[in-house]
Amino acid sequence: MIDLYTDTSPNGFKATIALEELALPYRLHHVRIDQGEHRRPDFLALNPHGRIPVLTDDGAGVTLFESAAILLYLAEKTGRLLPRDTLGRWEAIKWLQFHASSMGPIIGQRVHFELFAQERLPAAVARYQGLTEDVFAVLDTRLAGHPYLAGDAYSIADIATFGWTHIARIIDFDFSRHRHLSAWHERVAARPAVRKGVTLPAPATGA
Repeated sequence: MIDLYTDTSPNGFKATIALEELALPYRLHHVRIDQGEHRRPDFLALNPHGRIPVLTDDGAGVTLFESAAILLYLAEKTGRLLPRDTLGRWEAIKWLQFHASSMGPIIGQRVHFELFAQERLPAAVARYQGLTEDVFAVLDTRLAGHPYLAGDAYSIADIATFGWTHIARIIDFDFSRHRHLSAWHERVAARPAVRKGVTLPAPATGA
Protein backbone atom coordinates (compact mmCIF):
# COMPACT_ATOMS: atom_id res chain seq x y z
CA MET A 1 0.00 0.00 0.00
CA ILE A 2 1.13 3.52 -0.79
CA ASP A 3 0.84 6.17 1.92
CA LEU A 4 0.99 9.87 1.08
CA TYR A 5 1.72 12.44 3.77
CA THR A 6 0.83 15.89 2.53
CA ASP A 7 -0.85 19.22 3.09
CA THR A 8 -2.62 21.76 0.90
CA SER A 9 0.23 23.18 -1.15
CA PRO A 10 1.49 23.31 -4.74
CA ASN A 11 4.06 20.62 -4.00
CA GLY A 12 1.51 18.42 -2.32
CA PHE A 13 -0.91 18.75 -5.23
CA LYS A 14 1.70 17.28 -7.58
CA ALA A 15 1.58 13.99 -5.69
CA THR A 16 -2.20 13.83 -5.29
CA ILE A 17 -2.74 14.64 -8.97
CA ALA A 18 -0.30 11.93 -10.05
CA LEU A 19 -1.87 9.31 -7.78
CA GLU A 20 -5.33 10.21 -9.05
CA GLU A 21 -4.17 10.14 -12.68
CA LEU A 22 -2.69 6.68 -12.15
CA ALA A 23 -5.70 5.42 -10.14
CA LEU A 24 -3.34 3.86 -7.62
CA PRO A 25 -4.82 2.94 -4.24
CA TYR A 26 -3.28 4.99 -1.47
CA ARG A 27 -3.87 6.23 2.06
CA LEU A 28 -3.89 9.98 2.53
CA HIS A 29 -2.45 11.46 5.71
CA HIS A 30 -3.06 15.17 6.27
CA VAL A 31 0.05 16.76 7.77
CA ARG A 32 -1.16 20.14 9.02
CA ILE A 33 1.80 22.46 8.66
CA ASP A 34 -0.03 25.36 10.31
CA GLN A 35 -0.27 23.20 13.43
CA GLY A 36 3.39 22.18 13.34
CA GLU A 37 2.72 18.54 12.48
CA HIS A 38 5.62 18.55 9.98
CA ARG A 39 7.98 19.01 12.93
CA ARG A 40 6.77 16.04 14.94
CA PRO A 41 9.27 13.18 15.43
CA ASP A 42 7.16 10.65 13.53
CA PHE A 43 7.09 12.86 10.44
CA LEU A 44 10.75 13.85 10.73
CA ALA A 45 11.57 10.13 10.73
CA LEU A 46 10.14 10.08 7.19
CA ASN A 47 11.68 13.36 6.04
CA PRO A 48 14.33 14.94 8.25
CA HIS A 49 13.86 18.22 6.35
CA GLY A 50 10.29 18.39 7.64
CA ARG A 51 8.63 19.14 4.34
CA ILE A 52 5.72 17.62 2.46
CA PRO A 53 4.95 15.58 0.47
CA VAL A 54 6.32 12.22 1.59
CA LEU A 55 5.39 8.94 -0.06
CA THR A 56 5.97 5.47 1.30
CA ASP A 57 5.43 2.24 -0.62
CA ASP A 58 5.48 -0.62 1.83
CA GLY A 59 5.55 -3.28 -0.87
CA ALA A 60 8.78 -1.91 -2.30
CA GLY A 61 10.25 -0.71 0.99
CA VAL A 62 10.55 2.80 -0.45
CA THR A 63 10.28 6.11 1.41
CA LEU A 64 10.55 9.26 -0.71
CA PHE A 65 10.46 12.97 -0.16
CA GLU A 66 10.87 15.77 -2.76
CA SER A 67 7.96 15.97 -5.16
CA ALA A 68 10.06 15.45 -8.30
CA ALA A 69 11.44 12.19 -6.91
CA ILE A 70 7.91 11.07 -6.02
CA LEU A 71 6.66 11.83 -9.52
CA LEU A 72 9.54 9.94 -11.12
CA TYR A 73 8.96 6.97 -8.84
CA LEU A 74 5.26 6.76 -9.64
CA ALA A 75 5.94 7.06 -13.36
CA GLU A 76 8.59 4.33 -13.24
CA LYS A 77 6.40 2.10 -11.07
CA THR A 78 3.45 2.22 -13.46
CA GLY A 79 5.09 2.84 -16.83
CA ARG A 80 2.83 5.85 -17.30
CA LEU A 81 3.12 9.65 -17.34
CA LEU A 82 6.65 9.42 -18.73
CA PRO A 83 7.15 8.88 -22.47
CA ARG A 84 8.86 5.63 -23.38
CA ASP A 85 10.78 6.93 -26.36
CA THR A 86 14.19 8.31 -25.52
CA LEU A 87 13.57 11.86 -26.76
CA GLY A 88 10.18 12.21 -25.08
CA ARG A 89 11.43 10.70 -21.83
CA TRP A 90 14.32 13.12 -21.54
CA GLU A 91 12.20 16.10 -22.56
CA ALA A 92 9.87 15.24 -19.67
CA ILE A 93 12.74 14.82 -17.23
CA LYS A 94 14.38 18.05 -18.44
CA TRP A 95 11.22 20.10 -17.89
CA LEU A 96 10.60 18.38 -14.57
CA GLN A 97 14.09 19.45 -13.51
CA PHE A 98 13.48 22.98 -14.81
CA HIS A 99 10.45 23.10 -12.57
CA ALA A 100 12.25 21.67 -9.54
CA SER A 101 15.34 23.87 -9.82
CA SER A 102 13.87 27.09 -11.23
CA MET A 103 10.11 27.54 -11.39
CA GLY A 104 9.11 26.15 -7.99
CA PRO A 105 11.86 27.87 -5.96
CA ILE A 106 11.41 31.20 -7.77
CA ILE A 107 7.66 31.38 -7.31
CA GLY A 108 8.02 30.12 -3.75
CA GLN A 109 10.39 32.98 -2.95
CA ARG A 110 8.03 35.44 -4.60
CA VAL A 111 5.20 34.14 -2.43
CA HIS A 112 7.33 34.69 0.66
CA PHE A 113 8.58 38.18 -0.12
CA GLU A 114 5.37 39.47 -1.68
CA LEU A 115 2.76 37.92 0.60
CA PHE A 116 4.21 36.66 3.87
CA ALA A 117 7.43 38.47 4.79
CA GLN A 118 7.02 40.55 7.97
CA GLU A 119 9.17 43.29 6.46
CA ARG A 120 8.39 44.23 2.88
CA LEU A 121 11.59 44.47 0.84
CA PRO A 122 10.81 46.19 -2.46
CA ALA A 123 14.05 45.05 -4.11
CA ALA A 124 13.35 41.41 -3.28
CA VAL A 125 9.73 41.68 -4.44
CA ALA A 126 10.82 43.25 -7.73
CA ARG A 127 13.55 40.64 -8.23
CA TYR A 128 11.22 37.68 -7.84
CA GLN A 129 8.46 39.28 -9.87
CA GLY A 130 10.95 39.62 -12.71
CA LEU A 131 12.26 36.09 -12.32
CA THR A 132 8.69 34.75 -12.27
CA GLU A 133 7.97 36.54 -15.54
CA ASP A 134 11.12 35.01 -17.02
CA VAL A 135 9.94 31.52 -16.03
CA PHE A 136 6.48 32.12 -17.47
CA ALA A 137 8.03 33.35 -20.73
CA VAL A 138 10.25 30.25 -21.02
CA LEU A 139 7.25 27.96 -20.49
CA ASP A 140 5.15 29.97 -22.93
CA THR A 141 7.80 29.66 -25.63
CA ARG A 142 8.03 25.90 -25.13
CA LEU A 143 4.26 25.49 -25.21
CA ALA A 144 3.90 27.62 -28.34
CA GLY A 145 5.03 24.62 -30.37
CA HIS A 146 3.93 21.71 -28.19
CA PRO A 147 0.67 20.81 -26.46
CA TYR A 148 2.56 19.53 -23.41
CA LEU A 149 6.00 20.11 -21.99
CA ALA A 150 7.42 16.77 -23.14
CA GLY A 151 5.90 17.21 -26.59
CA ASP A 152 2.68 15.50 -27.57
CA ALA A 153 2.22 13.50 -24.35
CA TYR A 154 0.97 14.71 -20.97
CA SER A 155 3.56 13.78 -18.36
CA ILE A 156 4.88 14.29 -14.87
CA ALA A 157 6.52 17.50 -16.13
CA ASP A 158 3.06 18.96 -16.70
CA ILE A 159 1.83 17.78 -13.30
CA ALA A 160 4.78 19.40 -11.51
CA THR A 161 4.39 22.67 -13.38
CA PHE A 162 0.64 22.79 -12.92
CA GLY A 163 1.00 22.51 -9.15
CA TRP A 164 2.47 26.02 -9.17
CA THR A 165 0.42 27.59 -11.99
CA HIS A 166 -2.68 26.48 -10.06
CA ILE A 167 -1.47 28.39 -7.01
CA ALA A 168 -0.34 31.33 -9.15
CA ARG A 169 -3.90 31.72 -10.39
CA ILE A 170 -5.32 31.57 -6.87
CA ILE A 171 -2.98 34.25 -5.51
CA ASP A 172 -3.17 36.48 -8.61
CA PHE A 173 0.32 35.99 -9.99
CA ASP A 174 -1.11 36.71 -13.41
CA PHE A 175 0.27 34.89 -16.44
CA SER A 176 -2.67 35.50 -18.78
CA ARG A 177 -0.55 37.48 -21.24
CA HIS A 178 1.39 34.28 -21.90
CA ARG A 179 -1.34 32.80 -24.07
CA HIS A 180 0.27 29.42 -24.78
CA LEU A 181 0.97 28.84 -21.10
CA SER A 182 -2.57 29.94 -20.26
CA ALA A 183 -4.10 27.57 -22.83
CA TRP A 184 -1.96 24.70 -21.52
CA HIS A 185 -3.05 25.50 -17.96
CA GLU A 186 -6.70 25.27 -18.96
CA ARG A 187 -6.12 21.95 -20.76
CA VAL A 188 -4.49 20.43 -17.71
CA ALA A 189 -7.00 21.94 -15.28
CA ALA A 190 -9.86 20.28 -17.15
CA ARG A 191 -8.57 16.76 -16.51
CA PRO A 192 -10.77 14.91 -13.97
CA ALA A 193 -7.81 13.64 -11.96
CA VAL A 194 -6.40 17.15 -11.76
CA ARG A 195 -9.72 18.57 -10.61
CA LYS A 196 -9.81 15.99 -7.82
CA GLY A 197 -6.11 16.18 -6.97
CA VAL A 198 -6.21 19.89 -6.15
CA THR A 199 -8.89 19.28 -3.52
CA LEU A 200 -6.73 16.84 -1.51
CA PRO A 201 -6.31 17.01 1.41
CA ALA A 202 -8.17 20.33 1.03
CA PRO A 203 -8.50 23.03 -1.64
CA ALA A 204 -6.08 25.96 -1.56
CA THR A 205 -7.53 29.35 -0.75
CA GLY A 206 -4.48 31.59 -0.95
CA ALA A 207 -5.00 32.72 2.63
